[in-house]
Amino acid sequence: MHSESNNVFGQSVQSNQVEYTEILVGIRKIIRGVNLENKQVEKKYGVSIPQLLCLNFLSKQNDYTATSSAIKKYLNLNASTVTGIVGRLEKKGLVARLPKSGDKRITRIVLTAKGNKLVNEIPLLMHDRLANRLQELPEDKLVEVLNAVGLLIDIMGADEVDASPMITIDEPI
Repeated sequence: MHSESNNVFGQSVQSNQVEYTEILVGIRKIIRGVNLENKQVEKKYGVSIPQLLCLNFLSKQNDYTATSSAIKKYLNLNASTVTGIVGRLEKKGLVARLPKSGDKRITRIVLTAKGNKLVNEIPLLMHDRLANRLQELPEDKLVEVLNAVGLLIDIMGADEVDASPMITIDEPI
C-alpha cells in the first residue's frame, strides 16, 4: 500500500516515489529564504535579525527594559555576542545602557523611542509567520511536523547544536 503526500514543490507523490534530493532542495529553500530575509532586513532597516530580536524582546518587557543576562537567555547566545549586539544597537541610538537605580553594578538595557519606532516599522518575519501558521495546525499535524523535524535533526547530527528562539543564519560558529 502506498501513502500519498505532497513533495516540496506542492505536488502529490506516493511514498515509493520520494527522492532524497527533494528533501535536500526543501532544506536549501528554507535556508536560502532565511538568508535572503536577513539581508533584506539589514539593507532596508540597518539591523540584523539578532539585533531585531533584541529590540523585539525589549519592546515586550515592562518599561521596555531588560538586563543583558535576560537578553542572553532569550536569544540563547553567549554573553560576548549579546554585548556586541547591544553595543551596535546603542551606537545606532536604538537602545541605551542605564545603571540600575540602587545598584550601580547592574546595567539595564532600555529600548529608545527610535528603537521602538523601528520595531513597529518592520513587517512580520519568516519566524513569526511560521509560528502563526504552526499554531493553526491541528495537533496531529503539529506532532507529525515535530517528528519529521526531529528525524531531520537526528539524521543531520545537529542534535547538539544550540538553538536560538529565532531562525537566523548569522549566529557565531
